[in-house]
Amino acid sequence: MDRFVTNFIVMSLVYLAVASVLGILMIVNPELLTLRFAHSHFMLLGWVSMMIYGVGYHILPRFSGRLLKSKPIAEVQFWLANLGLIGLTISYTLGTYYTDAGIYRTLTVLSGLIEVFSIFLFFYNMLATLLAKAEG
Repeated sequence: MDRFVTNFIVMSLVYLAVASVLGILMIVNPELLTLRFAHSHFMLLGWVSMMIYGVGYHILPRFSGRLLKSKPIAEVQFWLANLGLIGLTISYTLGTYYTDAGIYRTLTVLSGLIEVFSIFLFFYNMLATLLAKAEG
C-alpha cells in the first residue's frame, strides 16, 4: 500500500477516536457543546472523508485498471486536508470563545479554503485516473 494511503487511513482512525472522545465529553458536560463543530467536522471530514480518500486511492485505480494519475498530488492532498481540518476546527472553536473573533473568522475561512482545495485535488486526481485512456 502506498504511504499516503496508509496515512489517510491512520488519520481517519485518529479522527474517529478524537471525535468519539469529544462526543462523550459533550454528553458528560453540556457546557462543552461549543465543541459540536469540531466533533462533527472530525467525524465527517476527519473519519469519513479521510477513510474514503485512503480507500479510494487504493481501490479505484485498481478497479479501473489504470495507474493513479499523480501520487505527488495525493501526498499534497493528505497534508492539505489535515491542515485544513485542524485549522478549521481550532480557529472556529476559538472564535466561539472570544468576542473579538476577527482573526479567528479569517483563519476559519482560510482553513476552509485549504480543505476545499484538498477536496478538489482528490476530485481531479480521481477523475484524471478513471477517465484516462486505457493503456495497450
